[in-house]
Amino acid sequence: MMKNMLRNRPALLLAIFLFTAFLCAPAQVPVNPALRPPKGARVAIVVFEDLQCPDCRRAAPLVEEASKTYKIPVVRHDFPLPFHTWSYDAAILARYFDTHSKALGNEFRDYIFSNQLEVTPQNLRGYAEKFAAEHKVEVPFVVDPDGKLAALINADKALGKEINIQHTPTLYVVSNKRNGKPFVEVVDRSQLYALIDTMLKE
Repeated sequence: MMKNMLRNRPALLLAIFLFTAFLCAPAQVPVNPALRPPKGARVAIVVFEDLQCPDCRRAAPLVEEASKTYKIPVVRHDFPLPFHTWSYDAAILARYFDTHSKALGNEFRDYIFSNQLEVTPQNLRGYAEKFAAEHKVEVPFVVDPDGKLAALINADKALGKEINIQHTPTLYVVSNKRNGKPFVEVVDRSQLYALIDTMLKE
């Protein structure tokens, strides 16, 4: 028996090596689809935002500028916070404009950010109607009669909770790479460009 083991020693060593390599190989942790860029993009910026959040208002121009500079997409998720009095309704309106085009919905979000200090629960509808008139779109009396738009917002909120969103805005630079870390949270927004540079080089 010992002679047989010695004769098969190379095969035995190979088996031990392969088994050890399997045990020591880094586990491929599944990445939440929310932290991947849209199809066809190598890198993107993902934002979870609340239209009533002052810090979201401050972050929006930087995100837009980075998107244009690097020609990378921005994926915006609605994450209205419960203590904000009109952010959920504003998100419903933004989703309504999304139904005309995603570009129009995003333009409305930026329009609300630019007027955020003047918006109240009472005049939000008026701001939406003014925006709609300027873009030759009508706002229906009941914006979301069947709750489909609310369902989209609630899905975004559930997604945010799943990846442990704690505040707004929460920004990520994400990539389509399969090895290493395919996403990074932007904790310091002054580092946004550097993080994009790094992700594009990897």
